[in-house]
Amino acid sequence: ARWFPKTPAKSVVALKTPIRVELVSGKTYRWCVCGRSKKQPFCDGSHFFQRTGLSPLKFKAQETRVVALCTCKATQKPPYCDGTHRSERVQKAEVGSPL
Repeated sequence: ARWFPKTPAKSVVALKTPIRVELVSGKTYRWCVCGRSKKQPFCDGSHFFQRTGLSPLKFKAQETRVVALCTCKATQKPPYCDGTHRSERVQKAEVGSPL
């Protein structure tokens, strides 16, 4: 048996609105890619325990500021919200299901 699947699982919609957070300059963050974290928008290791084959997106804040981080997992500018959550495709999707 393989520890991880051959093909990574699809990300699931965690929420249908972004979460505003204050990022601190120079601090490294891990944005949840899989959508399964209970600590959205950040990773809590759920991708590993659920064997999704996905990994969080690690990024470093360039400045201290409040930003909107994506939770629908469909953004084209990860980890930042690009408004994709407003699309009909995301709004019709069920939370916890892939797009």
